[in-house]
Amino acid sequence: MCMKNTVALCLCLSILFFSCNNNTNGPDVSGIKLDVKVERFDQDFFSADSNNMTAVLPDLQKKYPGFLPIFVNYILGLGPLKADNAAAFEGSKRFLHLTKPLYDSVQKEYSTTDDLQKEFENAFRYVKLYFPSYKTPEKIITLVGPIDGLAQLGTDHSANFIGTDFLGISLQFYLGKNFSAYNDEYFITNVAPQYRSRRFEKSYIVPDAMKLIVDDLFPDKTTGRPLIEQIIEKGKQWWLLDKFLPRTADTLKTGYTQKQSEWCRINEGLIWNYIVTNENLYTVDPVSIQTYIGEAPSTQNMPEQSPGNIGPWIGWQIINKFVVENPSLTPEQVMKSDAKKILEEAKYKPK
Repeated sequence: MCMKNTVALCLCLSILFFSCNNNTNGPDVSGIKLDVKVERFDQDFFSADSNNMTAVLPDLQKKYPGFLPIFVNYILGLGPLKADNAAAFEGSKRFLHLTKPLYDSVQKEYSTTDDLQKEFENAFRYVKLYFPSYKTPEKIITLVGPIDGLAQLGTDHSANFIGTDFLGISLQFYLGKNFSAYNDEYFITNVAPQYRSRRFEKSYIVPDAMKLIVDDLFPDKTTGRPLIEQIIEKGKQWWLLDKFLPRTADTLKTGYTQKQSEWCRINEGLIWNYIVTNENLYTVDPVSIQTYIGEAPSTQNMPEQSPGNIGPWIGWQIINKFVVENPSLTPEQVMKSDAKKILEEAKYKPK
């Protein structure tokens, strides 16, 4: 596939670098009052007396009533937290001992979480601005789970989760791309390849978590739907994420590198032209859809510089154009707009 030449890249690079990083606008939300607490379950759990788990777990249950059953049952995989479930107590003790070195690494990186609290409060203010009736989580609960927790949970490659009144953040996946465990051959093969683990940085915590909020507000129901519908619906989610994080770099929201983000901006028209020329936009073939919507080092049949998961980015640009054509729509109305209507009214023809 032919893309714009190096000369075009050089001419556009400085302009695009400014535009990609000049994402500092957004409504003033300082007047929206929120009180978000960060609760350190990781510290409470790993400071417990491992020889007395039959007393420790009930005490933790009192402090973390909605969270602890999820942690024991689904994250540790030990079954329901019940008095007669000996495996829950023995397994928790074993996990505590085996995972202590990992926990120690987490504490070196996250001795304090004050900055995270402020970032979450600000992001939730934007949620409240656009969706005042939505109940944002009152607590951010940090945990240290199994290092293969991504594989166990299997929810969009995320070990974070949203509960009744909390967000659970798995700090073992935010220790920096150079953390030794992420570069272990078993981890790369079975948990997260390096093109994903490069995003296991602190700066991704809030963007990753806010994707859960977006999906909680507007769950993705496009499985089995045509390619173009999935592109647009996932583009909606990225568009809304951008509304909630207007001062956050696009790379943290998309997961693209800076070079991949710039490549998309420069080649937007050619990317779209390639898709409409070489694909049936209404195909439901899972292999074709996975080419454009799915984690990968790059997009098949596109240059190496392309990112994987390029479909949502194209969808995001279609939504941006749709919003320009329909400036009176509220975010809720945009999110509820039909994909076919969006495609028709956006008149998306990038150059």
